[in-house]
Amino acid sequence: MEAATAPDCTDYAVPARILLVEDDRDIARMLAELLTEANLVASVVGSGAEMDHVLRRDDFDLIVLDGMLPGEDGFSICRRLRSTGTVPIMMLTALSDDVDRIVGLELGADDYVTKPFSSREFLARIKSLLRRASYANRVARQPASMTFAGWRVDPVQRKLHDPDRVEMPMTTAEFDILLAFCANPGRVLKREELLSLTHAGLAGPFLRSIDVHVSRVRQKIEPNVREPTLIKTIRLGGYLFTPTVTAA
Repeated sequence: MEAATAPDCTDYAVPARILLVEDDRDIARMLAELLTEANLVASVVGSGAEMDHVLRRDDFDLIVLDGMLPGEDGFSICRRLRSTGTVPIMMLTALSDDVDRIVGLELGADDYVTKPFSSREFLARIKSLLRRASYANRVARQPASMTFAGWRVDPVQRKLHDPDRVEMPMTTAEFDILLAFCANPGRVLKREELLSLTHAGLAGPFLRSIDVHVSRVRQKIEPNVREPTLIKTIRLGGYLFTPTVTAA
């Protein structure tokens, strides 16, 4: 990786805690040093089993997860983490094929970085994920809760509840996508606009990442995901959020 001046991450009142799940000791040490220089707190484990042990006693603001790990691989770990929580996940792997990127996103990863990469890119993506995850706590003017089709969205707590008031787990990227739709009901949003509004394209410079995240949001809110009525695809246009959005 290229050497680069670390982006400043000192805008966090308390240094964010990053868990690196990486079995290559040299890479893990280098990444930990980069994060420390950027005023972040880094912890390192070398496998999914070690990660589970650490997560039982500590909480983290973001997990950097290598795709190729001994024992349980990173993709399986990502799926497991996402089924029980919403902590931001950055996949870090040598697999550069778009299919592998999309699989990582479909499993719930918020970003996907392929080796080799520059230290500046790595830190910029880390900072962007942290900013997105903590946005509601850092804005001066907190938005009101919103409802649509019986669903309730709380931008401050970043929570989504279904019509039966059951909380629906969402990744950072999924929640950002939903907020963008709620802020623009009845208007066609092009993929480029969604990228700009949510930064959900950080996992690669390709618009299909937006499609993956929209698909995951649909799976959670649509009555019939095979015939979506809340988020409609507009041919050659983008996506249209159809329900009426009201302040809660």
